[in-house]
Amino acid sequence: MIMKKYNVLIVDDEFLARKLLQEYVSKVESLYLVDTCSDAIKAMEVLHNEKVDILLLDIQMPDLTGMEMLKSLKNPPAVILTTAYSEYAVDAFSLGVVDYLLKPFDFPRFLQAVTKAMDYCHNEDNQVSEMSDYIMVKADYKLYKVNLADLYFIEGQHEYVTFHTVTRRITALYSLKNLQDTLPKDMFIRVHKSYIVSLKYIEDIDKTTVTVAGNKIPIGASYRDELIERLS
Repeated sequence: MIMKKYNVLIVDDEFLARKLLQEYVSKVESLYLVDTCSDAIKAMEVLHNEKVDILLLDIQMPDLTGMEMLKSLKNPPAVILTTAYSEYAVDAFSLGVVDYLLKPFDFPRFLQAVTKAMDYCHNEDNQVSEMSDYIMVKADYKLYKVNLADLYFIEGQHEYVTFHTVTRRITALYSLKNLQDTLPKDMFIRVHKSYIVSLKYIEDIDKTTVTVAGNKIPIGASYRDELIERLS
């Protein structure tokens, strides 16, 4: 059986940090190092030209920080932030990073992070299959059939999402951004960085929230105009 290789890109402005990460990557048979970059701008070029599955990204870098780079990526790979600063963790997880490594970290902690990233990549490839009126969601070692007509809304929770349906809730490792791209645009709309809702079940809307099947859900400022337009 051929072992799947996950392409890794290292981005860090410190030479010793890059060298340590290279050493750690070389110890994991499933990882293949695509490139190393000392700044985010060069890394953007690599991402444009190469297939990258896992991005090991520093935060504090000249010209363009890791957080600024991450926000600019439309379809980011699995991202592990590597930094000496803990204060960015909340914002980082809201952007969908897989893990947050505080320097200095040892190899076992690194291995834990990349294992999570590899699981994330695997689930991205295999977890949800599009069908005409339903999706198959892999969670808890089972495949759940979720009828789109019964799906109230999807809630993002760091690297996980919860599918809220008429009959149950299912929590799975998945990307809210990928679901936004996958779900039918005439049935679902993103209303917040952490929520996708069914247009069918919207009951009312005010300045800051939308009610979906009795649940009050916040509306992000950048999503409000599109929501109003779609409802109109």
